[in-house]
Amino acid sequence: MNKLTKIGVSALCGSLASVVSANAGALSVTGGATATYVSLDQETTGNPFGMASAMTFKGEGELDNGSTFVLSIAHTNKAAYTGSQIAITTPTLGTFRYDEGGGTGLDRIDDMMPTAWEEVDGTGLGMGLQTVAGAGGSNDIEWEIGLGLPEGMATYVAFNPLPRGNKNANKVTGGATDDGQVDGIGWDVVVTHSGLYDGLNVFAGYSEIDQAGVSDRKQTAYGATFAIGGLTLGYQWSEDDNPAAAATADAYENQAYGVSFAVNDNLTISYNYHESDQDTSGTDTKLEGQSIQASYTVGGASVKFAESDVDNAKYQAGTNREGRTVALTLAF
Repeated sequence: MNKLTKIGVSALCGSLASVVSANAGALSVTGGATATYVSLDQETTGNPFGMASAMTFKGEGELDNGSTFVLSIAHTNKAAYTGSQIAITTPTLGTFRYDEGGGTGLDRIDDMMPTAWEEVDGTGLGMGLQTVAGAGGSNDIEWEIGLGLPEGMATYVAFNPLPRGNKNANKVTGGATDDGQVDGIGWDVVVTHSGLYDGLNVFAGYSEIDQAGVSDRKQTAYGATFAIGGLTLGYQWSEDDNPAAAATADAYENQAYGVSFAVNDNLTISYNYHESDQDTSGTDTKLEGQSIQASYTVGGASVKFAESDVDNAKYQAGTNREGRTVALTLAF
């Protein structure tokens, strides 16, 4: 009896060891701390200081068939995590992602312009710029195709059964919450290619979201960047047609330009311009934003600066703002 018990325990321990070996993984944390100061000309800003925690938790593992998986959780502010993602990469089919927080599908290329630091509308001025996001702007499933594409080409297909921006917890549904006319699926297709010419990266994407009572929401984007030495130039165009969830406009048409220059390994400077035409019942309002930026990095510390201005902020004629933002980032 004792021998049988010992054999049984030994066999169980061996099985557990095999399971642990087959499912071994690791959890890592990266990120940094950022302190910012924002000053707006001729406006009362209150306390101008701010902080971001900027932590990303990443768990990695491998399945028996050679597929790998990654769980990532981004915590870019002090209050709550801003996005999470589960990604499984197979040996042949490519990568499948479930994402909460945006950055997949058409949202990958909403603003691809080269900068020293941030997008034009990400410098603290409250521009209210409307770009494109598609089905990938909220929780979706994305397939990064891995089936024999030419070198340098990447193709992404995103699907969202009801793109209303819900971030559901485990075994929880989105309920009846509505943000407009969205009443069906959303899907995106995005293609990028960096293998056509040395330094050239081209990209394009299309999205369609079902809506009730009005035409479907359709979003398009395309553009290119070109790098030679420390200089990178970029241009892109995008359109959001029939954005019913925005309620106030029939369409938005955007153009963006950008140029960045790496002076050396530590210092990068850039200039960016973004214009957006809002069409409301035949009346156009043009929002124009521009930003001059610099970033200086030494080791894990970076000092960043942006001087920005916007005309017709939030598409309100005559609402002009300008100001500057300074940030200190410590990475770990």
